[in-house]
Amino acid sequence: MFQSVIIYFFLGVFLIILKPVTIQAETSCQTLDKKKIKVEGYFSKKFRKEKREIAKEFAEMGDTRTFLRAFPMGKSSDVVAVGRCVPAYIARHVLITAKKYTGGVGSLVVQSFIHTHWIGVGTTMFDEPSQRMVSATQVNQLLNPDLGDKEFHALYRKFSKQNELVPFFGLQVPNSKIPGNTNNTLMSP
Repeated sequence: MFQSVIIYFFLGVFLIILKPVTIQAETSCQTLDKKKIKVEGYFSKKFRKEKREIAKEFAEMGDTRTFLRAFPMGKSSDVVAVGRCVPAYIARHVLITAKKYTGGVGSLVVQSFIHTHWIGVGTTMFDEPSQRMVSATQVNQLLNPDLGDKEFHALYRKFSKQNELVPFFGLQVPNSKIPGNTNNTLMSP
């Protein structure tokens, strides 16, 4: 009995010490020398023959790897995702280029759902509860060249904040993608 109490005590102390260390490791971003930015997604089908030039234009800022394909059915999606470790100058360049070769920039994906060094352009892999529609003025605010990395990502997080309620079979229900947001409203009168 006494041995199990000692084991659980030391295990609890170890877990308390370990938790702040893991949180600290998540907040730091690797430099671009070690980890390149991956730009991935779709461009509109009408630009299919210009694939190489488009890939070069997306990558001309440097420190990026591009994996782009022509969308099989006309215009590509207007959804863009930017990871939290992507420098603002690269993100702005990709947003400007995405406006030319995709369906535009109409929705932003929440950063907690994507890799830190990744940009998705014209992506179709995220459902509606994990993204937020943005206006043209909000996109222009993101394209402001005076924004530094921290300001850009703070503004991105503000614009991509998830809706508390989402449509579900004609009803507005709590967004299940938000941690702690449960569907307990159906039980209340």
